[in-house]
Amino acid sequence: MALIALGLNHLTAPLDLREKVAFAPEATPGALSDLARQPGINEAMILSTCNRTELYVETDVGAESAVQRWLLDHHGLTGHRLDEFLYRHEDQGAVRHLFRVATGLDSMVLGEPQILGQVKDAYQTARSAGTLRTSMERLLQQTFAVAKRVRTDTRIGANPVSVAYTAVRMAERLFANLADACVMLIGAGETIELAARHLAESSVRRLIVANRTLENAQALAGRFGAYAIALADLPQHLADADIVISSTASTAPIIGRGLIENAIRARKRKPMFLVDIAVPRDIEPAVAEVDDVFLYTVDDLKQVIDDNLRSRQAAANEAEAIIELQVEHYLAWRRALDVRNPLAALRGEAEAQRDATLDKARALLASGRTPEQALEFLAHTLTNKLLHAPSANLRAAALRGDVELLRAAEALFDPGSNGDKSV
Repeated sequence: MALIALGLNHLTAPLDLREKVAFAPEATPGALSDLARQPGINEAMILSTCNRTELYVETDVGAESAVQRWLLDHHGLTGHRLDEFLYRHEDQGAVRHLFRVATGLDSMVLGEPQILGQVKDAYQTARSAGTLRTSMERLLQQTFAVAKRVRTDTRIGANPVSVAYTAVRMAERLFANLADACVMLIGAGETIELAARHLAESSVRRLIVANRTLENAQALAGRFGAYAIALADLPQHLADADIVISSTASTAPIIGRGLIENAIRARKRKPMFLVDIAVPRDIEPAVAEVDDVFLYTVDDLKQVIDDNLRSRQAAANEAEAIIELQVEHYLAWRRALDVRNPLAALRGEAEAQRDATLDKARALLASGRTPEQALEFLAHTLTNKLLHAPSANLRAAALRGDVELLRAAEALFDPGSNGDKSV
């Protein structure tokens, strides 16, 4: 078996390509089922966020190329278009990569905690789709344990930072006092909830939450004293917003140039600051061409994010050491799956020899031999058969000077030791 992690992220691929390979949440279960049906693929999980799309797959030996072939076919892309942006990790490298992703060491914001929740969501989706078995189930459980230990034993999360946090801090740079600003949040997922929390802590003057489902917007707005609207009512309220932060799962832009031009006219050219942290994008790139509008995407946040890296680097080094140890623990467990249980093998061989020898003893009785002759044959033959392999192996060990094996055999075959020489 081979464990493979295949994907692209904010470090290897531009935003427009990441949009093309992203998986919408509602489409992921079907994609997983299709992936798991490919010949040679035994287990699969898809992790798709605003910064990465990754496939974690266990395949039969010789079927490793099926993963990339499926990704290309599923999104209608050519290998030439995608090859230079993809990364691929196998076995030990795949385990290490997943551990680093889950602990935030591979994130745009070093150590950010949001990715762990996204990995857990991907895990639950794969479980529900029935595409996980023993090997990857164990891997994911160990991943969560590693992430928890890193959070507990290092200061990787001492200064909370996320894409949402960074977006809010950038807004503060352009608006000296958020207490004078009206902010519109579009979406109702975890990223938007994090942004709402940061904005509430900054005592923003007015907060509007817009979402396709009004009930979800109302639930989020109620927690932060905000005003909820349906996405369909966006044109009537957009001009009120000094700052717009958008993160939805829409597969097409929900804010176009015309909508922003109308809002700017209604604001009498008062500037607007927009942050689009969705992939695929929620805001048309052409919006950036409108005067008095400042549009930023997730890639534009990188400069702000880089300012936070230095304070987390020492903790990241500690986390890497924890991860290396846990990678070996998982691989040792995985190797054990392929090792024959020696006790079971020994018992099976002994029982086979017993049955064969017993059949011959019965045949001796049937041929007229006395019970005593049959018993002597049984005892002598069975003893020789059971001792033959270990005796030959011990003689060979003595000839090559394998003291370790000889001592292990002494402890194993000493009938009075019970494995404890201290008594």
